[in-house]
Amino acid sequence: MAQPTTLPRICIALGFSDVDKLLEHARRELDAGESFFEFRLDYLASPELGVEAIRTFLAAHPDCTILATCRRHQNQGRYNGSIEEQVAILAAAIEAGARAVDLEIESAENVAARLELLRGKAKLIVSYHNFEATPATETILRRMQKVSADAYKVVTTARKPSDNMRVLGLSKSHPRVPIIVLAMGEAGFATRVLSTAWGGLYTYAAPMAAEGTASGQVSAKQLRHLYRVEKFTKAAKIYGVIADPVRHSISPNVHNRAFQARRMDAVYLPFLVHPPQLKDFFELADKLPISGFSVTIPHKQKILRYLEIVDPLARRIGAVNTVWKKAGKWRGTNTDAEAVTGPLSKCIRLAKSTVLVVGNGGAARSAAFALIESGTKVSIVGRNPDRVRALAKACGAEPLLKEQAEARMFDALVHATPMGMSPHVDECYFDGTIPAELVFDMVYNPLQTLLAKRSAAQGRTFIPGIQMFLNQAAQQFEIWTGETAPRPVMEKAAMEALAVS
Repeated sequence: MAQPTTLPRICIALGFSDVDKLLEHARRELDAGESFFEFRLDYLASPELGVEAIRTFLAAHPDCTILATCRRHQNQGRYNGSIEEQVAILAAAIEAGARAVDLEIESAENVAARLELLRGKAKLIVSYHNFEATPATETILRRMQKVSADAYKVVTTARKPSDNMRVLGLSKSHPRVPIIVLAMGEAGFATRVLSTAWGGLYTYAAPMAAEGTASGQVSAKQLRHLYRVEKFTKAAKIYGVIADPVRHSISPNVHNRAFQARRMDAVYLPFLVHPPQLKDFFELADKLPISGFSVTIPHKQKILRYLEIVDPLARRIGAVNTVWKKAGKWRGTNTDAEAVTGPLSKCIRLAKSTVLVVGNGGAARSAAFALIESGTKVSIVGRNPDRVRALAKACGAEPLLKEQAEARMFDALVHATPMGMSPHVDECYFDGTIPAELVFDMVYNPLQTLLAKRSAAQGRTFIPGIQMFLNQAAQQFEIWTGETAPRPVMEKAAMEALAVS
């Protein structure tokens, strides 16, 4: 069979212990418009049955492309046979119609002389996998290029943000080498979206209705329709959100839909950044480069030390949620503040009103400072009395213990802690009576928090956190792009994302 000149941009990784399930998921992906599938023959008790599955599938769907892999258990696969038997299985897969085969470097180095027989009939991809870390990628590629192949796949595990750049940089520095580059794990997700724009031959996706074969894989539907991997270019502006955890964030759904609505060559990514990794993230941000990003738990306060210009209100608040680069300098502001006062001002007159802020972190700081600047009488309560007192002193508010707050009644309450946020949906700061007539919950995932339910049961007026989220996100979009935010599009994307989360 003639080799394809190019491979599709997205390969669906199918690893199942049962042939019927393998074929079922392949057909399901085919019905969804996909055409490039990796059949992990080593997942099957008998890889030979996988060879027949290739023959069966391609007889019915000859336009599809099959990549056959039979990784040995010594190299983190599941096949227990010898290298010679492994190569024989891949050769049989080619005879059955596979247009490409993946052979790990550890095996390839031992049978280099026999590999030309495989290359004559299909594409040979020699692969390297590191399931622990991201070592020096240039050294890895030099080792791999000693074995002749049609393409080289380098897959590592990201432990810190800058690992993404170490992997992506490999395709950038070797534009004439056919290469596939990826970093596994949640911290390496950016590579799955960016790799093809940066010169990688293709990226991997998980099947829609099952787990993928590697950590960090998402469905092809997400890659195509949310991140638009086939639409944006290498010149695309990169934005994102930094958080820990970040998996729950709906910001990628909202901002990517906004970019799409405005027909912008841009993409917005989730970046997992652990608390000690902020400096490392800025190394990545400078090299990609990233044009701007959202900041959320737990980085809103510590981020200030890495910014060159911070607007006065954000400086007074001591917390930043929006960062962008202009004239070579990182700048920060706080769109949370106006996103708090805006919805509240539609329900109460902020000047002279009494508001209880629950929390003592970055979100609480934003709310407290913004409300005090509006003339509101603010009281603060939280789980850490020392931090509550420090915040109250910084902004001119009244610190309260929980029992003191529950003994009073306020015009409004602003809940600014992560309590009730997915996946901790059964948490709520107030077990009994909520001490305010109007309740504003900053938590937006889930839409119906336990605080929302208790507010309704007690007849309180409730402002859901999604209103704040959308207001601050729209401001971020406008700061970054200079364009008017497509608010209806962003709201629809947010509600759709929350409905399936």
